[in-house]
Amino acid sequence: MTQGAGQGPVVRTATLRDFRVPPYAQVPVQSQVADPGHPGNAYPGGEAPEGYTPTARDLPVISLGGPGDTVQVRVEPDPQPAPGGRGPLYVVGDVHGYLEELVAALAEQGIIDADLRWAAGNARLWFLGDFTDRGPDGIGVIDLVMRLSAEAAAAGGYCKALMGNHELLLLGAKRFGDTPVNSGAGTATFQAAWLLNGGQKYDMDRLQEVHLQWMARLDAIVEEDGHLLLHSDTTAYLDYGGTIDDVNDAVHEVLTRNDADQCWDLFRKFTKRFAFRDEGGPDAVRELLAAYGGRRVVHGHSPIPYLLGEVGTEDGEDGARPLVDGPHVYADGLAIAMDGGVTMAGKLLVQQLPLQD
Repeated sequence: MTQGAGQGPVVRTATLRDFRVPPYAQVPVQSQVADPGHPGNAYPGGEAPEGYTPTARDLPVISLGGPGDTVQVRVEPDPQPAPGGRGPLYVVGDVHGYLEELVAALAEQGIIDADLRWAAGNARLWFLGDFTDRGPDGIGVIDLVMRLSAEAAAAGGYCKALMGNHELLLLGAKRFGDTPVNSGAGTATFQAAWLLNGGQKYDMDRLQEVHLQWMARLDAIVEEDGHLLLHSDTTAYLDYGGTIDDVNDAVHEVLTRNDADQCWDLFRKFTKRFAFRDEGGPDAVRELLAAYGGRRVVHGHSPIPYLLGEVGTEDGEDGARPLVDGPHVYADGLAIAMDGGVTMAGKLLVQQLPLQD
């Protein structure tokens, strides 16, 4: 089932000038055309997971502040504090460089103000990974998240992020470039995989050591208020430990070793998907919950249109496009998918938890 935001919001139309986009977001970016066989998240070694439906789609170019550009902004009621004095809990799905959409989605929930500053007090905000690639301004997204993390902490809340497979991909492309790695299906390189998965030269040119250190320190999995938060809908996390701390320590250790083959294996495993979708999906979720705790898994990575089998195309019948109103609850209600498919003209999701069925 697909869930939307809260009921009864007042809707206004705001121009992009309502949001003071930082200067780095205003540099023109050229579009990059995806490979015709690009499945939306190219699988290492070319062996697409069973049931994966590819699409051929040009990466959209977002114009920032041009004449006539508007975004829909929902003005929501003030969020209610969670029990125990902690602020409300929010999660953000895959951003993939779409800074404009991220700004609009955060503003819609009252998390940032018109100056793009933290406005949510003691709220708790978790990004589920995949900040870069495909979209026009991945480094701008990372810069915004890093700044919001400091501002949220000063306000008594927090803004944190998890490791996605695209963070591993960008780290690998920067560290190892064209160094051959053992992909299990012949010779591969991080650089080639990064480009295949929508790597943007504009991001690589602005990538600094502070970004690399920030990405390398991200945790892979966390539990909040009974929600097991992770990026990928896979059980591969179990390969790295039987507790949350074990998994996060193991991931950090792999990245610290700086071994290309080990980093590739980590990337390959975190690129797996659809473990929760089919008949054995509920059992796969229960296996993770039994190991790491929580009552529900919340993940990104696999776009909701793919999970629903409603894959959009660029020239669909009657202008068809992926229709995503909100998170997708599935696997007997044990899993919540948060990747709204922003890279295929879907929706960048920011959702307050808990989410009622």
